[in-house]
Amino acid sequence: MTALEFSGTIDKLTGSLKPFALRLTRDMEDANDLLQETMLKAFSNRDKYTDGTNLKAWMYTIMKNTFITNYQRMIRKNTFIDSTNNLHYLNSSANTIENSAFGKFAMKDIKKAIADLDDAYKIPFMMHFRGFKYYEIADELQIPIGTVKNRIHIARKELKQSLKQYATK
Repeated sequence: MTALEFSGTIDKLTGSLKPFALRLTRDMEDANDLLQETMLKAFSNRDKYTDGTNLKAWMYTIMKNTFITNYQRMIRKNTFIDSTNNLHYLNSSANTIENSAFGKFAMKDIKKAIADLDDAYKIPFMMHFRGFKYYEIADELQIPIGTVKNRIHIARKELKQSLKQYATK
């Protein structure tokens, strides 16, 4: 394939490459840059293309690999390294320590709120919490399914009211 034929064929492929670039980058300017960089690499590596093979697939592969390389370069550039003696990555969350005191207080309050529920509401609620279906609770307690749903609803409302200090806004 002559350089002129190669150039003309690649030019025709830009219409199908642009949507692929847009899908990869999700930004029109970045997609145009990726398309331009792909074209440049294709022209500069024309000697590596084998005649008779799928040129479109070759171009898609160049574009995908270029995108991946640029993405990895961007990630490396945005990684900050602490140059102190510890040599920890600043954006690493592997060494974070969480204070579990709040969770322990909350769990204590939740258990107390459930214990304070009337048994008529607490038993169906806890059975539902443990994974029982409404009809299984109704069969076990020998009450109508509508009553089971109502009691679970009331239990949730009472728990919500007694635990309102933990509500997120």
